[in-house]
Amino acid sequence: MSDESPESTVERIGGYLHRVVPIVDSAGKVLDYALKPVMVEFRPRDMMQVVVGASLLAVPVAFTEETWNLGENLPFANVLMLSALSVLFVALFVYFNFYRFSFKGHVGQYCMRVLAIYLFSLVVVGVLLTIIQKCPWSTDTLLAVKRMLIVAFPASMSAAVSDTIK
Repeated sequence: MSDESPESTVERIGGYLHRVVPIVDSAGKVLDYALKPVMVEFRPRDMMQVVVGASLLAVPVAFTEETWNLGENLPFANVLMLSALSVLFVALFVYFNFYRFSFKGHVGQYCMRVLAIYLFSLVVVGVLLTIIQKCPWSTDTLLAVKRMLIVAFPASMSAAVSDTIK
């Protein structure tokens, strides 16, 4: 990096992408550089944060009888709308927290991150509900899926929030 270029650049430092922002004085001379993480790559560490984050709200919600009853009584179309709303909220949250200023060139990573957050949340919820025997896969698969999608709504939100922790 030269002193003549006050433009910020993106560089890999310590294996992670960072925006290198020059700090200049009133004459335009570069005094120092500030590093700001650019979180557009989905790494194994992020996956673990998503799993833990999904568990944060999946556990209390999955253990409520209201959720089990909602899965029995809510029409499947409504559950699908809830699921679509969940993906939309995760997509918006991820966009505004990770990709707003660097969306171009990272669309694939964006889609992968949104899908990974939602799918890992579904897996966490499915495993949890199966362990507590509230996902009757062999006798009522539709009920199991409905309960899983209902609990995945808050679980995916907490997963997305925990993914922002660096």
